[in-house]
Amino acid sequence: MKRTFVLGFLLVLFFYGSLCYGSANIVEVVGFGECADCKENNIKTSQALSGLKVTIDCKLEDGEFQTRGVGKLDDEGQFKLNLPQEILKDGKLSEECYVQLHNAINAPCAFHNGLEASKITFMSKSNEKHTFGPTGLLKFSSAICTSATLWPSFPKSHPWYKKFHNHFHHPPVAVKPEPKHKPEPKPNPEPKPKPEPKQEPKPKPEPKEEPKPKPEPKQEPKSKPKPKPESKQKPKPKPKPEPKPEPKPKPKPEPFLKKPCPPFSLPKFHPLPTLPPKWKHHPLIPGPPHI
Repeated sequence: MKRTFVLGFLLVLFFYGSLCYGSANIVEVVGFGECADCKENNIKTSQALSGLKVTIDCKLEDGEFQTRGVGKLDDEGQFKLNLPQEILKDGKLSEECYVQLHNAINAPCAFHNGLEASKITFMSKSNEKHTFGPTGLLKFSSAICTSATLWPSFPKSHPWYKKFHNHFHHPPVAVKPEPKHKPEPKPNPEPKPKPEPKQEPKPKPEPKEEPKPKPEPKQEPKSKPKPKPESKQKPKPKPKPEPKPEPKPKPKPEPFLKKPCPPFSLPKFHPLPTLPPKWKHHPLIPGPPHI
């Protein structure tokens, strides 16, 4: 009895699993990448494609892109990857998806054909398997999208520059945190009573000025004639200056008599020798020979 129950339970699980597997939809993206300048640069396609990745980026409702799948390129440039089943509605993709190529350091690369060639569209359907792919051939440049083999290797360190031994540092100094001073609470100011408006006194009536009597014109006294000035005395004449005495002539000095010098006679010199005539030259003495 127990064996039949166990067998029946296993059969039910098997049929249920097969039904679930058959009803599941598989969303697969297939494409092909090609190196555009490998022949010109004498580069093998396997070297240019090693380490390259492909991602499927889909545009959401808010305009941002989200990665739905990741795959690698093989030696021939083909890639296959699966997308989640949630993205499939009525046999079509509910989001606008594109293929994005990445180099060996996972940096995005651009295609030669532009963004329209990398857009994913429906290709075929067989046994609940929906196949999608890009609209065109994905061509890239090996200079822009470098692979793992073409990426320059990091230079090795020279054997002279080896690591030094661990040297002892000074012990760390514990720095005390500065105390934070909290500001004292400000006292709430008591509301002051509003000052009452002062009542301005009413202006007093201005007194009316009574008209003053006009002053009588004063009579000016008659001025007396001024007395005549007395005649001034004539000034006395100035005395004449006395004549200066005439200077007496000084006597002339007597002339100084100088004694005459004795007669001077030149000494007699011998006559000068006569020079030879100009046409007669002295014999030239030959010099030492030049070496």
